[in-house]
Amino acid sequence: MMIVILDFGSQYTQLIARRIRSLGVYCEIFPYDASPQELRAKNPKGIVFSGGPSSLANGFAPQCAPDLFLMGVPILGVCYGHQLLARMLGGKVRKANKREYGLAKLTLESSAGIFDGLAFEQIVWMSHADEVEELPHGFVRLGSTDNSRYCAVAHPVKKLYGLQFHPEVHHTPQGHKILENFVFGICKAASSWTMPCFIDTQCEEIRKRVGAQKVLCALSGGVDSSVTAALLERAIGDQLTCVFVDHGLLRHGELERVRRVFGKRVSRLEILEVQELFFQSLQGVTDPEEKRRRIGSLFIEVFEKWASPREPVPYLAQGTLYPDVIESRSVLGPSSVIKTHHNVGGLPKNMKFELIEPLSALFKDEVRKLGAELGLPEEILSRHPFPGPGFAVRILGEVTQDRVGLLRRADRMVEEETRRAGLYQKLWQIFAVLVPVKTVGVVGDERAYGELIAIRAVESIDAMTADWAKLAPDFLSQLSNRILNEVAGINRVVYDISSKPPATIEWE
Repeated sequence: MMIVILDFGSQYTQLIARRIRSLGVYCEIFPYDASPQELRAKNPKGIVFSGGPSSLANGFAPQCAPDLFLMGVPILGVCYGHQLLARMLGGKVRKANKREYGLAKLTLESSAGIFDGLAFEQIVWMSHADEVEELPHGFVRLGSTDNSRYCAVAHPVKKLYGLQFHPEVHHTPQGHKILENFVFGICKAASSWTMPCFIDTQCEEIRKRVGAQKVLCALSGGVDSSVTAALLERAIGDQLTCVFVDHGLLRHGELERVRRVFGKRVSRLEILEVQELFFQSLQGVTDPEEKRRRIGSLFIEVFEKWASPREPVPYLAQGTLYPDVIESRSVLGPSSVIKTHHNVGGLPKNMKFELIEPLSALFKDEVRKLGAELGLPEEILSRHPFPGPGFAVRILGEVTQDRVGLLRRADRMVEEETRRAGLYQKLWQIFAVLVPVKTVGVVGDERAYGELIAIRAVESIDAMTADWAKLAPDFLSQLSNRILNEVAGINRVVYDISSKPPATIEWE
């Protein structure tokens, strides 16, 4: 019972897969030019064409094999996939008179089929500059917006559907129901994929790949690396060594927490103290991409140096998630690079390890469910995301020990006050950013010239899209007062009210 997704490069491709998996239906992502023979071998119940950054109105753009339409299975085109479906079957696509980005009101002409059970007016999330101008033969219009005449279309007989909007994102409130109607109502798939099934499959694949050889797992104490360590421990036991790198860019109390939680949970745990090495490498570096590259290379250098005097350790396991991958590079389709993550694009090309990334197809919420199945404690699973390069990502400008100290103290206060207010579990993320801007203040009736802290708090489900959190002024006032009173050197606190997109969650 599989759904196949063809990746045309959208930042949201894996989010479609995540939504379908949440229905208990297994799916796989293939490059847009996968052959019909390869796809037939999977015997899919349906196919989804993802969105993508290309423009069919500009001439050349990626397209699938035409024989795909002869497979006789339902197809759903999303955004670019919707336009491609129309173009390849004889319709016309043009530059839109008015681009649509953000929320729009969809008015339906029919609530049957893919819109079964839904109201005739829906709020949907748009992100397009092209539009379908003319429908192919046999297609009918299901719905429109003010700026998109053919926003939802279908060929009811052949079970072909096109949606100009993105049903997979959280900002399309009924998007989950739309995908559910496609998967179960149109494709007639059945729910059979679960997290225990994922564990069994991954453990089998890890054992098959590793054999009797050793694996090093980069353990930071965050959710992703912790779940990776627990999964590897279940798969290969004492063949695994977890290595915690204390590079000086971590949150308060991180080392103690790792020792307490993992000291008896994994077969082997080693601590490497290398703070001086990382601070020396980052001296004078202000470009965020260069920071990530240096940190990624240093991690590998540290791991290789640790492994060299021991028996061969050919594999490195790390907690890479799909948002890391999709922002760093194109995985299966022609997607755009947003930023380089230290454990994806920041790794040296000549490293000696082979990577094991068992979570690279999962989102954070799925990883937390996986961790719960593996028996990890709630204090690990409920933690807010923290970047692998640590505070280097949240310090804009040069990274020094003094600046890390400032941010670490402010960050600790942010967490303490958020937990005290009962907000920690309600937010996807809240953290402090140290901005390289000095402003004038008054301390003890004297002029002060200090640094600026920005507070970033967002609500999200999967980190692919996020809204800034509308926190109470009294809470923000309390947080600001504490930072200004207790962190010497900070004399101004601001609050970030940017959503993703267009901003990213982290500042760098």
